[in-house]
Amino acid sequence: MAHTTTTTSTHVPPASGNASTARAVLIGVGLLLLIAAPFFLYPVFLMKVLCFALFACAFNLLLGYTGLLSFGHAAFFGGASYFTAHAVKEWGFSPELGILTGVIGAAMLGLVMGFFAIRRQGIYFAMITLALSQMFFFFCLQAEFTHGEDGIQSVPRGHLFGFIDLSQPLSMYYLVLAVFVIGLLVIWRFINSPFGMILKSIRENEARATSLGYSVARYKLGAFVMSAALTGLAGSLKALVFQFATLTDVTWQMSGEVILMTLLGGIGTLIGPIFGAGLVVTLGNYLATTGFPVTVITGVVFMVCVLVFRRGIVGEFYASRLGRRFGFEYRR
Repeated sequence: MAHTTTTTSTHVPPASGNASTARAVLIGVGLLLLIAAPFFLYPVFLMKVLCFALFACAFNLLLGYTGLLSFGHAAFFGGASYFTAHAVKEWGFSPELGILTGVIGAAMLGLVMGFFAIRRQGIYFAMITLALSQMFFFFCLQAEFTHGEDGIQSVPRGHLFGFIDLSQPLSMYYLVLAVFVIGLLVIWRFINSPFGMILKSIRENEARATSLGYSVARYKLGAFVMSAALTGLAGSLKALVFQFATLTDVTWQMSGEVILMTLLGGIGTLIGPIFGAGLVVTLGNYLATTGFPVTVITGVVFMVCVLVFRRGIVGEFYASRLGRRFGFEYRR
């Protein structure tokens, strides 16, 4: 049979100079809006959105760019929250050391969970992560330092680097914003590095990546630990923002929520999870004081997005003619 090569109209040419300039302008406008946002919106609400946006982006690093669906990311998010809260309140750590403690703790937890989970694929991988996450949940329920169902309350924000008072809402907001931007830059650099390119090849065709001599298990474990560490960064920030750590952040529902955020925004897009997190957090925040059931409304929004935006909100924009004009590309 003769081999034929076909080309389709969906091919996206390389981004032009004008498209790159337009994207840079969009990024600049977005940063300016985030800088000015606390003067018009409630800072604590904005900080919650940024924490969950970073959480969703970290999860998307594993699902969107490696093809691994984890149901256990709540363990890293809530675990880091506990580690940071305990270190700051009980050990007297400064905020930056408390955050570092949470990130390291989440990374170590990810190393242990990933070591066992990556031995399986597909639904088996997802179920192993869920089981290990539930084990960690029951550990947090029984451990003395977590204070069980009461959680760790009244966590002091302290002074960043010894002189920036984080008890001031604006100071805390700009810390969260700075960490969020740094986290995004780390993810962007990671997925555009040679390591990230290999992860994408594993996502597309694991057997071929193995035949080329790559240690697939090692690359998967590296991606899993990186995702866990960045998730821990988000959880550590949340502990300082709300000044408590509770069992809510380590439940399986939290893992489901971050999956929902990622699907709504767009799997495999850098900024898609940010929009998904913003949508879910906004719905939960503004519907909480009404008589509407938040979970039902969120479920309806999810069904509509699945039916209308099959690639997610940002994914559909990337695939649209306007998105291609800006140089965006959806490869999923």
